[in-house]
Amino acid sequence: MNPANTSCLSPGAPVIVALSGGVDSAVAALLLKRAGCALQGLFMSNWEEDDDGYCTAAQDFQDARAVAAELGIPLHRVSFAREYRARVFEHFLSEHRAARTPNPDVLCNREIKFGLALAYAQRLGAAQLATGHYAQLLAAPDGIGLHKGVDATKDQSYFLHAVPRAQLARGLMPLGSLHKSEVRELARRAGLPVFDKPDSTGICFVGERPFREFLERFLEQAPGPIESPEGEPLGTHRGLAFYTLGQRAGLGVGGRPGRAEQPWYVAAKDAARNTLVIVQGQDHPLLESGALVTAPWHWLIEPREARSRCTVKVRYRQADQAAQIAPRADGTADIHFGEPQRAVTPGQYAVAYDGTRCLGGGVIASVAAAARAAVAA
Repeated sequence: MNPANTSCLSPGAPVIVALSGGVDSAVAALLLKRAGCALQGLFMSNWEEDDDGYCTAAQDFQDARAVAAELGIPLHRVSFAREYRARVFEHFLSEHRAARTPNPDVLCNREIKFGLALAYAQRLGAAQLATGHYAQLLAAPDGIGLHKGVDATKDQSYFLHAVPRAQLARGLMPLGSLHKSEVRELARRAGLPVFDKPDSTGICFVGERPFREFLERFLEQAPGPIESPEGEPLGTHRGLAFYTLGQRAGLGVGGRPGRAEQPWYVAAKDAARNTLVIVQGQDHPLLESGALVTAPWHWLIEPREARSRCTVKVRYRQADQAAQIAPRADGTADIHFGEPQRAVTPGQYAVAYDGTRCLGGGVIASVAAAARAAVAA
C-alpha cells in the first residue's frame, strides 16, 4: 500500500472519514485506524425526498454505526440535503431540460464530499477528509496529483477530476492501491459487518431506481416526433430529457417496411424542433464523433498552453482513448481523437490523463462528426 494514501498530515489532529455504510468506506476507516490516525466518522444523508422505498439511507446509517462501533470511533451525522438539492440536483434537472445528459457524481464530489463535508470536517478540527474512493493522491513536484486507482475496474478518478487541488490535498484515499477483492477480504478478516454488502449504484446519494420514472417526478413530459436523419416520421418520444445518445432500449420503434431488421439508436436531439433523431445499426456514422469542444476546462496540473497528446475518457467505463487536447483562449478546450468515438454526449465529461495521472476535465459542450473532424494522427 502506498503510504501517501494513509498519511495523516497532523499527528493528533483528527481525520474524518466519510462513512457511507458500505464496505469501501469501512475498509478506508480500518486502514487509517491501523495507520494510527486519530479517526472519527461522518455519515451524510443528503436525499430526503423519498417515499417510494428506494432510499436506503436509514439502513446505511445503521451499517455505518455498526462499523464505527466495531472500530471504536465516534460517528457524526449531518444532512446537506438542501445544499445537495441546490448545488447538484437542480443542475442535474436543468441539464436534462436542456436535452443534455449530466453526470451528477462529478458535482457531488466537488460540491458535497470535498466541498461541504470537508469544510464540516475542518470545523470539527480535522486536517483531512478520508473517503472510500478508488483513486490515488500522490505527491509530485508541482503539488498533489490525482492518479487512477490500481483496480482498473473500480477506478474513480474520472468522478474526482473537478475537485480543486487545494481540496484534494486535504483528502485521503486509502483504497487507491487496492483491488476490490482485497478490500472485501480485509473487511471479512477484520469482522466488519458490511464485508459482503452489495455495492451501491445509481445517482450519488439518490441511489438506484427506475430512472425514467424517477425523472418524471421532477420533469414534465414534452412529447415530440421521432425521425430518421432524412426526416422520415418514425414515432413519438416522451420528452428529450428522457433519452440519451446511443440509447437503444425504450424507443418504441419496431420494424419498418422496406428497412433492414436492425435495432434503432438515438443519434441526436434537436432541441429547437423537440425532435429525437434515430438511426439503424450501432456503427452508423452519425453515432461517431472525431472531436469535441468542452465548456471551461478544469486543470489538475499547471495549465497547458499548446496542443499536446494525452488520453481521454468521455464516459466513466470507457477505456482510455488516444487524443490531443488544444486549450483555447476562453478557457475551453478542443479535443481531437485518434479514432472516432461512439455516442459522445453533451453534458457528460471529457477527462484527460497522462499515464495514470489525471490532467483535468470539462463538460462536453459540442461534438464534431467523425467525417468532418480533423482527427489526430
